[in-house]
Amino acid sequence: MRVRRARGMRRRRSARIRPASRTGLALACVPGLAAVLGLVLCVKGVERAVDAGSARAAAVAGHRLAPHEAVRPHIVPRAVWAVGGEANSAARTPPPPHYDDKVLAVFVHHTDSPNDYACADVPRIIRYLAAGQTGARNWDDIGYNFLVDRCGTIYEGRAGGVDRPVTGAHTLGFNHRTAGIAALGTFTAGAAVPRAMADAIAALAAWKLGLAGIDPRATVRLTSSNSHSRYTKGTTATLPALAAHGDAYTTTCPGAALKALLPEIRERAARLQGRK
Repeated sequence: MRVRRARGMRRRRSARIRPASRTGLALACVPGLAAVLGLVLCVKGVERAVDAGSARAAAVAGHRLAPHEAVRPHIVPRAVWAVGGEANSAARTPPPPHYDDKVLAVFVHHTDSPNDYACADVPRIIRYLAAGQTGARNWDDIGYNFLVDRCGTIYEGRAGGVDRPVTGAHTLGFNHRTAGIAALGTFTAGAAVPRAMADAIAALAAWKLGLAGIDPRATVRLTSSNSHSRYTKGTTATLPALAAHGDAYTTTCPGAALKALLPEIRERAARLQGRK
């Protein structure tokens, strides 16, 4: 029945799903509902990459955007990935989250994992990442506040509420008043960063920073809480509002290829906030 309905759809509706066919996903290898889930997630991810004008025009009915507040992008809740038997520690109930007063900066990471995944497999991949952090590292929950896949789909990471300033465990010394966004994959020099992924990071950063009125192109002042970061504990550092992990901690994360795109991502995020 689902196939007959799809054939009966109007030409305009069928055009919307064509971008998914260009992602190169091996959905033929994914059975039944999993294949449908993968296609839906990929299409939704691509559709989130909207321009600045249409994004601000798409504000939810009844909600008037404040100056430089960006539209919240679609975020897949953690309930989608925090289930299953492959990584039971990822499914455990985390302790009550901790909160800061606001988010002044976001740090971009990569997960240093393979790039050739099918987007339908992302929930399982996140479970394994969470299991490694809560198991081998003995963290209370996955460290990243958000994760973005190569199809541009954004996932909720750490528990506590996507619209709240949840204290993460992503950037040693600078977890307070920041959010961590992890790009699923490895983006060292020469790696290709999918456009859908970069656009999703921009949309997410624009929304999250816009809640506190922060320009993604600006710098902010943050105080180090750990001397193992690039700054001695108690030191106030001036850092980009949309920063690379390596700006605050001695690491090559998020990889040379993704770091090189951050200026462009900052500009796009600023446009999504309605800034010139």
